[in-house]
Amino acid sequence: MPPKLPPSSRKRKAPPSSEAPSKPNPKSTPKPSDPRAQKRVKTMDARHIRASPSSSALNAHQELDVGAFVKAHQHEIKALEDSMGLAKKQLASRAFQSVPRELRRRTASHNVKKVPKRLQNRARREMREDNTPTVTKRGREKSGRRRLRGEIARARREGAGEGAKEGEGGETRTETEEGREEEKKDEERKDRAEGLAEPPVVNPKFKKRQVHQSWLPTHVWHAKRAHMTDPKKPLWRFAVPLTPTEKAYRTTHRASTLRGCVAWDTSYKNCISASGDERGLLSFLGKLGVPEAPLNGKQGEKWRSGSRTWSGWVREQDHDQALIAQVVVIWERSSDASKRKLLVRVHPSAFHQLWKEMCKVAKMQRPMVKVEDLRFEIGSIEIAGPAATEALVGILSPADSNEALKEQWSILTGVNSTNSLPANTLLNFPILDTRLGQPHRTAKLPTSPEDQDKLLNTLAEWPFDKLEMIKSLLDGKDRSDAAQLPSQKSINRRKGEALPGEHPTVQSTDPAIPIILFASKVTSSMSSSGSWTLLLPWKCTQPVWYSLMHYPVSSGNNPRMGGLEQQRQLCFENNTPWFPGDFPGTKAGWEWELMEREKRKQEWEKRPKGKRVEWSSLDLGTGEKGEVGDGWACDWERLLTHPKENKDEDTMEDVISSADTTPPPGLHQYPGAAFPKQFVDVDSKALATISISLLNRGHSSVCARIYRLPSTNVSLRESWQSLADPTPKSALKKIRPVTVALKGKPTPADDSYPVVPGAEDLVGFVTSGNYNLGEGRATGVGNVLLGRLIEDKDKVKSSQGIKGLCIVREAGQKVGRLAHWRVI
Repeated sequence: MPPKLPPSSRKRKAPPSSEAPSKPNPKSTPKPSDPRAQKRVKTMDARHIRASPSSSALNAHQELDVGAFVKAHQHEIKALEDSMGLAKKQLASRAFQSVPRELRRRTASHNVKKVPKRLQNRARREMREDNTPTVTKRGREKSGRRRLRGEIARARREGAGEGAKEGEGGETRTETEEGREEEKKDEERKDRAEGLAEPPVVNPKFKKRQVHQSWLPTHVWHAKRAHMTDPKKPLWRFAVPLTPTEKAYRTTHRASTLRGCVAWDTSYKNCISASGDERGLLSFLGKLGVPEAPLNGKQGEKWRSGSRTWSGWVREQDHDQALIAQVVVIWERSSDASKRKLLVRVHPSAFHQLWKEMCKVAKMQRPMVKVEDLRFEIGSIEIAGPAATEALVGILSPADSNEALKEQWSILTGVNSTNSLPANTLLNFPILDTRLGQPHRTAKLPTSPEDQDKLLNTLAEWPFDKLEMIKSLLDGKDRSDAAQLPSQKSINRRKGEALPGEHPTVQSTDPAIPIILFASKVTSSMSSSGSWTLLLPWKCTQPVWYSLMHYPVSSGNNPRMGGLEQQRQLCFENNTPWFPGDFPGTKAGWEWELMEREKRKQEWEKRPKGKRVEWSSLDLGTGEKGEVGDGWACDWERLLTHPKENKDEDTMEDVISSADTTPPPGLHQYPGAAFPKQFVDVDSKALATISISLLNRGHSSVCARIYRLPSTNVSLRESWQSLADPTPKSALKKIRPVTVALKGKPTPADDSYPVVPGAEDLVGFVTSGNYNLGEGRATGVGNVLLGRLIEDKDKVKSSQGIKGLCIVREAGQKVGRLAHWRVI
């Protein structure tokens, strides 16, 4: 028997003996003033399920009594339901925690009015019980800035009342406010002189918030659920939602590829209409850079008839013929060739450049072409994902009395991907007010073989090309008639008069809303299901958006909301360049690069010196110290100059100063579609957009450096080539997930790992890079100089384009990663 330990060495005290009764522990009994202990007792009581003993189900002869057994279990089930309800309420201890996560506000714990009205009484009672200081908008103590604004406003009122004596009331306005108002007036005068559209008349309540920006039709909805742009620094003169307030990276990937859908309010994208004779419009488009095949060829017949769309690049008309932007051109259906209209949809970053070019071409065009700015006239919604078609069919009801159209439209519910539709398909028909169908029911999916056959026949024949156009979105009268929507109060009254479970009947006074719906395919990614774009009148965007966000998808939940970052994410996962960020050779892309460069520089300067990368002391292992160019930028100015001339600081300052808001001299974008035929006959300063896939571990982020294989050091070149797969055919496959390094190959931790090439082999930069959830490995999108890419000896020309090997190095690091590049 082991020796007994002394009492002082025991880790835990011995339990009390049964002979001497233990004294009650004062800590175990909750004090009346201890709220935490009271809450613990209340929670345990809510989780306790009261159940009857099993003997109550037996009779006197110990036999099972069915009636008593059912009655006993009925009592237990009711107790279980009550306990679950009480436990759920106990978990949500505060009123603001009972609302969905996307509607929660940090100020809800202090301001009762920040929670929904149905919970305000409960929140007021909770704050009164735990003595939480309540804060209201009017009772809040004024800060220094608010107090100063109040004094200025009071001085203005007094000055206006006294006749604004000279030297007193007229001097209350600050120079900053006067400068801002003068700047805004100058912009408005300039826009009116150029024939540009003016923003709609805003509510006086929100007029001060739209001095430097214009709101989207769904701004109030987005402002509660998303991070918006800075009001004083708007993006393209609009308040654009950047990203949802809740985490959305993985959920956006799942909703766009697996189940559900993601929607964006893209009303900030601008539309321009051109009208005139058909021959004049064709010549007008030709001067903007539209190819000859769709203009006069057989493959463009459906596009010219108004049943298809065309997307591509437009150019300037001068001798440089620089690329402006990627646009979508839509023809209006009409049998009169002398009165045709077309719509050009362009990104807002390139709108003013395209508008000036179109006005210049229209003035010289014969027959005459009239150009009109349709900003703030046409809104748009984009939706992507497997359930995108189902959601659109569920909320959009054709206003046409044609029963065949309604049946064919409902059959499209089973379409999971726009890649199965005809290329560049276009739908054009009027719809009813979506508020009449709220709450929308989940659309019936085709499950029977007969429904599947109908869907296949519809996709094969595509009868929507033969529809007659009743109302046109390009007609100003049809747009104004559609904007005369009934008030929400009248809609609610009609819903109350309808029978239970039924929607209100359609009246003759209900306006028909003209829409244009076109699909976009994504051929670069097999997992993508494509997207739909809905064009509709500006004032009709808000009710359609509300209906879309509350539609119950068959796979569960509702469509998700996305911002600008989610658009970039999906383009990145599909290996598709995003405009304007991935096209620095254009004017819009260069302005975006300068803006992002300034943001990264400010973030770098905010960090302490001990926690930021010192670019000048970086050792790349090639005998030279310092990062190639600025580490926070895709330094195209440095790349355009000769490496030996980079040491001349005066030369670099001259190059940078000359690249104010336009690309450096000679730098321009080259479209990827022309590569297979004209790869050699290009300018050496042209930029090509490429897709990058790392062979082994590592990742590529923005501003990463792209090198070609060493061109002067033969041994170093062979060392890098040895890291690649010995079978070049499998190495050039598009999808080849590699998670670990090849056996027998050196790793970055080994001394035998090759160093990165010199600055003379730098060919470009990564503009978008991250871990690709679609491919399960690190990928990126970048741009390279064609002049240095042509000299690469390892480039391969195949049916899928031009490919090769490259080396990617993160800015501020000395380790390079071998990767494949492919022109996109």
